[in-house]
Amino acid sequence: MILHHIQDSVEQSSGLTTCLRYIALGDSILLSGNAINCLLKREWRAKLANLRVVALKEDVNARGLQDYLKDVKQISYNEFVELSLEHEKVISW
Repeated sequence: MILHHIQDSVEQSSGLTTCLRYIALGDSILLSGNAINCLLKREWRAKLANLRVVALKEDVNARGLQDYLKDVKQISYNEFVELSLEHEKVISW
């Protein structure tokens, strides 16, 4: 199991696109920083719909998106550490 950590927006980086090519059953995606903005787009929501996706709560709140992303599981920094320990490795894209 791999935790794929995406930090940059899809406009700035191809990290999320590349991640989706290699993601396997049991893997998770953590969105933080500007990567959270992809959740505002229907196209990306559809691509991520059947995957285990979480967002860093502090970054969601910093962007004022908590009301728009109520349906997305949001985790704290402590939960991020726990999630990284649950997976065999973490890849930052």
